Amino acid sequence: MKIKWLGHSCFLITNNRGINILTDPYDETLGYRITKEKINIITISHEHYDHNNTMGIKGKPVVLKGAVNRDTHKIIFKGITSYHDSVFGKYRGNNTIFLIKSDQLTLCHLGDLGHLLEVAQLEEINKVDILFVPVGGYYTLNHTQADQVIEQIKPSIVLPMHYKTDAIKWSIDPLSFFLDKKQNIKIIGANSFDIEVESLPEQTTIYVLQY
Repeated sequence: MKIKWLGHSCFLITNNRGINILTDPYDETLGYRITKEKINIITISHEHYDHNNTMGIKGKPVVLKGAVNRDTHKIIFKGITSYHDSVFGKYRGNNTIFLIKSDQLTLCHLGDLGHLLEVAQLEEINKVDILFVPVGGYYTLNHTQADQVIEQIKPSIVLPMHYKTDAIKWSIDPLSFFLDKKQNIKIIGANSFDIEVESLPEQTTIYVLQY
């Protein structure tokens, strides 16, 4: 499996059969540039412009939203209801956590999660190999809350997302806030990496991708 970070919460995930999954595609006014690859499946965590832009995406992708439980292209997708804030969606609405199972790996994309996970949500999520977690705060989990959610889930690989970079003007925290004083960090030095179940790290490791 190949995982490529396209900025913000958007990743291009290509499984060993060449099926392309795109998570939370943004409007390019955000500051990043979307992929020109042909996409088979899109997951959308919520209806904000920096997460739900399917216009201009090549191909005729299957678009998944909400609490789905679906097998498409021989890949299992499960949507778990959560919230974009810490008060049951009062301020920012609902958010969908997506589980993706392919190539014997379980991926969990938290979208714009705004709260710690409840017991029922953790039971649905269960074992995770690769966790995509927002760390920038203000609109999502901040770096401290992200640490707590990582501890709740205990994945093998953590991919931080939704943080401040030079490409965007948003006043959210940079990645350095999240990485401060952490030790299990792997700097990839590129915007993508390949992973197989046999090469998962034995202890939780943060993978840092470049945009």
